[in-house]
Amino acid sequence: MALPSDPWPGDASRGRAILENRFPLAGMTVQSDAAPWLPPGASREFLSALHGFEWLRDLRAVGGDAARRQARNLIAGWMRAFGVWQEDAWRADVMGMRLASWITFHDFFCASADDNYRIAVFDSLGRQARHLARILPRATGGEELIGAIRGLIQSGISLPGGEPRRDLGLKLLARELQRQVLADGFHASRSPGVHMTVLRHLIDIRAALRVARWAVPDFLQSAIDRMAPASRFFRLGDGALALFNDTQTVESILVETILTQADAKGRPGRQALHAGFERLAFGRTIVIADAGKPTEPGLDHHAHAGLLSFEMSVGRERLIVNCGSFLGPGIWRQALRGTAAHSTATVEGLNSIDLVAEGGVGRRPLETQVERLEGEEDQLVEAAHDGYRVPLGLVYRRKLYLTDSGDELRGEERLVGGPGHPFAIRFHLHPATQTSAVQSGLAALLRLADGAGWRLRVSGAELSLEESIYCPDGLTLQKSQQVVLGGTTEDGETLVKWSLKREKK
Repeated sequence: MALPSDPWPGDASRGRAILENRFPLAGMTVQSDAAPWLPPGASREFLSALHGFEWLRDLRAVGGDAARRQARNLIAGWMRAFGVWQEDAWRADVMGMRLASWITFHDFFCASADDNYRIAVFDSLGRQARHLARILPRATGGEELIGAIRGLIQSGISLPGGEPRRDLGLKLLARELQRQVLADGFHASRSPGVHMTVLRHLIDIRAALRVARWAVPDFLQSAIDRMAPASRFFRLGDGALALFNDTQTVESILVETILTQADAKGRPGRQALHAGFERLAFGRTIVIADAGKPTEPGLDHHAHAGLLSFEMSVGRERLIVNCGSFLGPGIWRQALRGTAAHSTATVEGLNSIDLVAEGGVGRRPLETQVERLEGEEDQLVEAAHDGYRVPLGLVYRRKLYLTDSGDELRGEERLVGGPGHPFAIRFHLHPATQTSAVQSGLAALLRLADGAGWRLRVSGAELSLEESIYCPDGLTLQKSQQVVLGGTTEDGETLVKWSLKREKK
């Protein structure tokens, strides 16, 4: 049995919780004396994480006989409860995840197991792998399909008689990478988090092929070589990813591990023309802006209404952020997908696109535009979208200009259309940033955790400070603040100018 190595770090604290029959997964924690395979009210994400068994990595991080026994007992319990098809447990993407996990961590949980247990595991793996081969690719799509393909390929490499599954998986993978990996190397979902997940799947598939001494196809190596530099594009000064489109915090150490395993040395560009993002960087300042539009239906499940939003870091400190995303049940999930949860403009409190409750996009902008001008001493991006044209007859244009020192970011906001529409231009702040209004409310002073001060000045709108929410990990709602530039549109064009400049010490 060819077993690929697993280079990814586990979470020992979560592993210890699972030892105590607590399952903190995907924004929920379920306590049960036995594995809570179908707990009432569980989200789709929780069930996927639970039945996908990637938390075996966390038990392995704890180590020892107790962790090994717990893993073995939980797998045995799952086989008893789900030996035959069940909708959530046998969903294609979940099955692919589970196949890959059981195969990868086989030596961990099967060490010291008796022959009957080993036979039962191999029998279950075989039945799941055969079923997965029968239902792909029609059973799922998007990045979930690539996860399912990963499990299919690993089962084809590691289990007896698996060559047809391996070949089918590679054929499907070639097709999906052509569709899902854009020419600039970015994943078509436009989500940095999804991008990194897919890149990890591809690295794991390559590792499995190498362990089995099978040739790595050119299309797979090419995708990894293009996606790794694109991953660097989304890194802010702390080394972690910007929070666009359902991305949760991916710690810098994991990002670095992924890039190391990718073994691709390309540098990120400053534009992602196909994905629709722009990056401005001078000195210690990095700005990443969403200058595109939602991807095609079927790949837009993670889309947020954050058109023309941006995030900004100075050194290792995050200053301007989007609010993040929420994995748990309730109103926060949809709220954090909305335009108001992003550092961009809202008009009449509406979203710039229609968000489907279960994921995806309804009404879309008909047109987006972006132009970049770059010199040795400055970088300028001008972008626009007409997401408000259908409901309100408005077009939104934004300019971002970063000076060569990185000590000043200037912006121009234009709303083109009819009068009488209240608008709000929001700058959500990282919770570590302290904020106060100065100059009789005409400016705001933003102070980073390291003590550095930045002054935000504005003309053409009223400045106010309001409460905000920050949820970088998909789980924890942190209190924060936002600066809001408010007003009402005039006939023709409404212009708001602002500058964010470092205070001299």
